[in-house]
Parts: sequence; C-alpha cells; structure tokens
Amino acid sequence: MKLIDRILSFDYKRITQEQFFMLTILIVNAGNYAYNLLLGRILGPEHFADAAILITLLLVLSFVGMTFQIVTAKYAVLFEDDKLHAFIKFITKYALLFGLLFGALIISFNTYLQDLFHTKTATMFLLFGLGIPLYFLMSVNRGIYQGKNQFNQLSKTYTTEMLSRLCLTILAILLLTDIPSSIIVSLGIIISFVFGLFPFQKMLFQRTKLKEIDINKKAIITFFSLTAFYELTQIIINNSDIILVKHFFDDTNAGLYASLALIGRVVYFVAWMFVMLLLPKVIQMKKEGKDTLPILMKYVTYIGILSTGIVCFTALFPEFVVKVMFGNAYVSIAVLLWKYALATSLFAIANIFAYYFLSINQYFPVIVSAILGCTQIFLIIAYHDTLEQVVHMQIIAMMILLFFQLFYFFFQNRKATANNQLK
Repeated sequence: MKLIDRILSFDYKRITQEQFFMLTILIVNAGNYAYNLLLGRILGPEHFADAAILITLLLVLSFVGMTFQIVTAKYAVLFEDDKLHAFIKFITKYALLFGLLFGALIISFNTYLQDLFHTKTATMFLLFGLGIPLYFLMSVNRGIYQGKNQFNQLSKTYTTEMLSRLCLTILAILLLTDIPSSIIVSLGIIISFVFGLFPFQKMLFQRTKLKEIDINKKAIITFFSLTAFYELTQIIINNSDIILVKHFFDDTNAGLYASLALIGRVVYFVAWMFVMLLLPKVIQMKKEGKDTLPILMKYVTYIGILSTGIVCFTALFPEFVVKVMFGNAYVSIAVLLWKYALATSLFAIANIFAYYFLSINQYFPVIVSAILGCTQIFLIIAYHDTLEQVVHMQIIAMMILLFFQLFYFFFQNRKATANNQLK
C-alpha cells in the first residue's frame, strides 16, 4: 500500500528530459529485443537466419545513419539561427543523396546478396533498399533534437519507430502465413522508418531566402568523413561476425549464433544510450572551456558496472537466459553466452572512449582504434572451425582495442597534467 501511495504521490515533473530519454531508450531497447526474440521463437533457427540478415542490415544502416546524426548533433550545438538553417539545408541534401545512392546499390545487387547469404528470396533486399533514404532523413531529424537537448522529442522518434516495427511485423507474420517471413520483415522495417520521422522537424524542408552564409563546409566535411570512417568500422566490428558465420556455417548454426549475438549485445545497446547523452554534453562543455574529463569517467563507470553485472549473470544462468529469450531450440548455444557478453562489454567500454575523443576533435586515437577493431574480421576468417572459436577471436580483438584506448587516454592525461605543472 505504501509503495502504491509513493508512486501516486511522486512528482513526475521532477523527471528531467535526460532521465526521460534514458527511460525511453531502455523501453525501446526492450521492445527491439522483444521483436528479435519473437521472430526467433515464431520462425525457428532455420527461417530466423534470413530475418537475422535483415536485422543485421538494419544495424549496419543504423551505424551509417549515426554519421549524419552525430554530425547534425554537433553543429546543432555550435550553430544558431541563420547558420543553423544553412547547415540543416546542407546536411539534409547530402543525407538524401547518400540514401538514394546506398538504396540504389542494394536494389541493384539484390540477387548477388541472395547468393552471398544463401537467402530464400532476393526481394527482401530490394524492399530494404527502398527504405534507406527515409532512414538517413530520420537520422538528420534526430540529430537536431539531440544537439538541442530536446530529449523528449528525440525519445518519441525512437518510440514510434520501435512500436510500429514490433506490432506490424509480428501481427503480419501471424496472420499472413502465405507471404514469406523475410518479405514481411523487410516491409515492417520500411514502414517503421516512416513512423520514426515523427515528430518531424519542419526546418528540414523549410524554404528560407538565406544569403550565402559561411558555415565552414570544409570543417564539416572533415568531421563527417572521420565520423563516417569510424562508423564504418563500427559496422564491421558489430556485424562481421554474424555475416561471416552465415557464410561459413549452415543455416541452423547461423540461426543459433544470431540468437547468441542478439542476447549478448544488450550491453552495447545500453552503452549507446550513454553515448547519445555524452556527445552533446562534451561538445557544449568544450565550447564553454570546461573540463570534460569528469563526465567521461561518470559514463565509463556506469558502463563498467552494467557490463560486469550482465557478464556475471550470463555466466551463472546461461541456459535460463537462452530458454526465456529464445526457447529450448536454442539452448545449445548457452555455453557461449557469457563469453560473447564479455567481448561486447570490452567493445562497449572502448567505444565510450572513442566517441569521447571524436567529440573533442582528437582524431588519431579514433583512426587507430578503428583499424585495431577491424582485426576481428581477419581473426575470424583465419580461425572459424567452431562457433566457440569465432567468439574467442572477438574477445582477443576487443581486448587489444580496449588496451589501446586506455593506454592512449592515460598517456594523454599524464601529459596534460605534466604541462599544467610546468605552467
């Protein structure tokens, strides 16, 4: 009774936009997990393998889209008024251009992709390609909200995307049994992009009679290129294992591994939430000449505690986790769960450092980290006799990546401390 009274008497106006955003993203991640888990349970390992390729392509697309979102967020902090409008016009133009280009490539190579990933139909790739321009536009829309710290509006875009994809896809698979599941999944993804555009920033297509305003396009393109390079390596690090397993192993093993990856990546998706909050804060603090180190350590601590808890839980109760999430058909993969969670945890912590360096314009560690992270793909190609060996290669690659990030961070911190003492 006392608990109910406390809930009813709680002043919800005290919840900040950041806290609301964190809560929303947790719900969105839970919804996305429910989407993956339901697909896995309904379709079974063999048919889930095709759906997992589409989900992987969606993750790939999200990293490419994050390039536009991060760049938009940064300059939404730095620019105001006419400069901001000029920048939005500039970035929207290129987002649509890149979206049409990537979409056309996937549509053109749909039959090649079918052969490469051994899927039952090429139409799923054709449909997926049609939705890419919408996703890039959605990323710019989100970047404006992120840069302006309008987290309530930002939360809504993620919620509408998740709910539409979850509800429409699962309902269609259950009712439209004559249509291949991969077609339904691809259509659900496209429709969710439309819903994810709301609430929509009118300034994306607002006609303004602005004079030629200097927004230092060279600096924007440089930052965009470096961010795109790092996001490309994120794509490789996050998705190369699933793609390579789908190539080297049969459909059943590929489906089992896909379920392992979806469970083990919960650490990364929660860590991404902190990255979303970290980026505009660091840029704003740097703009104001404030020390950005405390905010970094705060988020690293959060991710460290969260990662440790998840790895320990998956090590102690692996079969329980797999059975609850995917069912008995996937239980044979449970023995690898804590190892995959460990690899993801190492990557999540290293990623926080990488985005911090990117936000304070220290590009050298970002480039080196990207190259080191890609060692994973070479290790898996060389050593892939079993699924366990694939996971071990990822742990080795992520340990190397995190070691470099920590080494560079402490080296720079000690160097800065020594310089301050000399002044």
